[in-house]
This record gives sequence, structure tokens and C-alpha cells, in this order.
Amino acid sequence: MRMIRFLLTAAAAAALLHAQDFTTRADKYINPLVEQNQFIGSVLVARDGKPIFRKGFGLADREWNIPNGPDTKFRLGSITKQFTATAILQLVEAGKLKTEDPVSKYYTDAPASWSKITIHNLLTHTSGIPSYTEIPGFFQKQAMFDLTPAEIVKLTEDKPLDFEPGEKWKYDNSGYILLGYVIEKVSGQTYADYIRQHIFEPLGMHDTGYDNTKDILPHRASGYVYQGGRWQNAPYLAMTLPYAAGSLYSTVDDLLIWDQALYAGKPLTAASFEKMFTPYKNGYGYGWGIGKQFDHKQISHGGGINGFSTVISRFPDDKVTVIVLSNMQSPAVGRIGSALAGMVFGIDPVVHSEIKIESKLLDDYAGVYTLPPGAFTIARDGDRLMGGPEGQRAQPLIPYDRDKFFVRAAETELEFRRDPQGKVIELVVRQNGDEIRGARK
Repeated sequence: MRMIRFLLTAAAAAALLHAQDFTTRADKYINPLVEQNQFIGSVLVARDGKPIFRKGFGLADREWNIPNGPDTKFRLGSITKQFTATAILQLVEAGKLKTEDPVSKYYTDAPASWSKITIHNLLTHTSGIPSYTEIPGFFQKQAMFDLTPAEIVKLTEDKPLDFEPGEKWKYDNSGYILLGYVIEKVSGQTYADYIRQHIFEPLGMHDTGYDNTKDILPHRASGYVYQGGRWQNAPYLAMTLPYAAGSLYSTVDDLLIWDQALYAGKPLTAASFEKMFTPYKNGYGYGWGIGKQFDHKQISHGGGINGFSTVISRFPDDKVTVIVLSNMQSPAVGRIGSALAGMVFGIDPVVHSEIKIESKLLDDYAGVYTLPPGAFTIARDGDRLMGGPEGQRAQPLIPYDRDKFFVRAAETELEFRRDPQGKVIELVVRQNGDEIRGARK
């Protein structure tokens, strides 16, 4: 018995030392970003359901000097989508709808061009419906004013599809607005009431809900942007606009409850979870992205909404979870999430320093490159390069060496290869230990 007690004590001590070492390394990576005004927020890293790093950085409210902490509530942005997808699958389990159903069965004003669009297409961003958030001037003209779900859907009714349903993948907020509409139509409840009663309350997620600016919400973080060398309040956004695509709030602790519920088979059946976590086109499931990071299976999603940036990243085979919630618009959130995951797996983050290159050299790189699963487009935007895979928003490419760039929003490096005559002919993309090459078209 004494030997067993000794072994348990030794194991506990080893775990404590590991957590202390991780805290030191994580702080060393994150604190400079806070000092450089690139990050504020709350972070949680868990292994086997237990936090090994749980901490707030910077201020939740700059006017009252209130710090961020594990109980700070942040807007989630598109992390909302996984809860919307869960609600849809619950209704499928209840026999109230099918993922193969045409959306026109529930949205009777659907134009003829939507006749082939199914619930599955909406869940997987393969509907072809244009995203209402990409309508020119939408946020400038509409951000202050509430709209109903039906009014948001009507914004894209008369627009041509971006592609035939099911043929391609393009991230689409309109599809998740429609899913929220379907949830209300089928359940007879508002979207906010349904997810509260059927997801949050049963799981004990008492610090998660639909963000309504009229409500008094204790520990709510204010959203900020840092530009022009100073902090500013983020532009106002009526929270009816993101709706089922991005209007929820939560804490790092509540998202860990959510993460653990998924491992425990709640609040869906195994068959529904299999549907949710199947990578369809472009590695996207139902409200989650599925892929690999550092050669470990990863299920993740990020979010971005006025004054907030977020990411939740799960490594189910390793029982590792990384949650980063920020009350500022910053690409550092994705980098922090990747860096912390790498630390768990014994991989130290690479830190790049930006260099200046002649503007005329940028034209050397502009073009379309064939990278699986599709095209990767590089374009010049004034004195900088922008690039990204087909169907995704282009990101700024930051030079750090000759013919080498990095993406601040992710742990991604790009290297351009030249032929003997000096012409750029190939693009190499490196991310999380993986390398993909593509020829220039």
C-alpha cells in the first residue's frame, strides 16, 4: 500500500512539474504578444480533461481596468456554428428533419435556383449561396440595425449562386443563418431558447448563451481594436446579424465543459457525431474543420467578430484541447493556438521577423498555383501580398527572407521557388510539419 501511495505521489509530482514547465513556456510565448498589443484574452489548455494552463491576459474592460480571467465572457463568432450544427442533428435524431431535405421544404420563399440545396449543403458550406457578410458595404450600412433571420436570408435571394450546390466549397455565413431559421421553424422555439434548453442547460454551461447587448451580462468583455498606435472600442454590431452563424458568447471554462461532453457522447448519438466529424469537401464537417496539426488529428474552428477573435482546437486521439478567446481583433489568436498545441507535443514555435522588400518584387509572386485540394491565389495589394486557398479569405503574406513569407493568422510559411532564369515557378506551403507544393499556372 505504501508503494502504491508513493507511486501515485510521484506521478502527481511529475504532472505538477510538467504543468509548471508548460506555464513557463506558454507565458514566455504569450507575454511579448500582450506587451506588443497583439493579444488580450483568456487561454485554456487541457489534457485528459484537466487544465494544464488556464489564465487571463490583458484587460476585459480598459475603461474600468478590469482584467481578463477564466470567467470572462467573450463573443465566440463562428465557433457558434458547431452549436448550430448540434441543434440540427438533435432535430434529425428526433425525426423532425433530415440532412438530405431540401432547404425549400422549410424556407418556402426559396428561389428556384435553391431547389437542389440541402440541409447538408448548408452545414458543409457547399450550397453556393453567396455569404451576406460579403455584400459590399453590408457592415457599414447595416451594422447598427437589427434584422430578423428571414430578412437576412432575403439579402441573397436574388443573387446568383457562386456554384452549383455540392460542386465546390466556400465559407458561407448565409447557410448558417438559414440553419437557424430551420431550427426555429421545426422546433417552434427561438434559436436562442432552443440551444439554451437543449444544449447549454443540460450540459451545465451556465456562462454560455446568445449575446444580446440589451442584457446585463456579468463578466462580459468589451471588444477592442488596436490601430494607429492606440486602443479603440470595436465598431458596434447588432447581434441579430450574426445570429446562428456567430452570435454566441462563452468562457474558456464553459468551452472545456463542452469539449468534455463531446468525449462523453453528449448531447448527440454516436451516429450523429460521426456525421459531424466526417471531413467532407475541403476538410469541413458539420460546424467543425477536420484535419491534422503536428501530425495529430485535429478538430477545430475559429471565430472573428467585431472586437473579438477566437479558436477552439481539439486533438481527440491525444485528449488535448486548446481554447483561446480574445477581446480584440487580432490574427495572433490562431498563432497562439497553434503554438500552445505544438508545445504540448514537444514542438517549439518558430518566431519570424518581418523584413522590407522592394515593392516591384511583389509582382514576381502574383499568380495562381495548383495546390491540393484546389487553387491557391497570390495577388498584389498595393505594397503587400495577399494569398489564400480557393474559397477562403485571403490573408496578408509577411516577408521574412528572400522568396519566403509567413502568415500571421496561422503557423504557416510560404516559399517561392524560381527556375534558373529567375522566374517564380512553384509555391511551397509549410504548416504544422506538413509540406505541400504547387506549380504556378
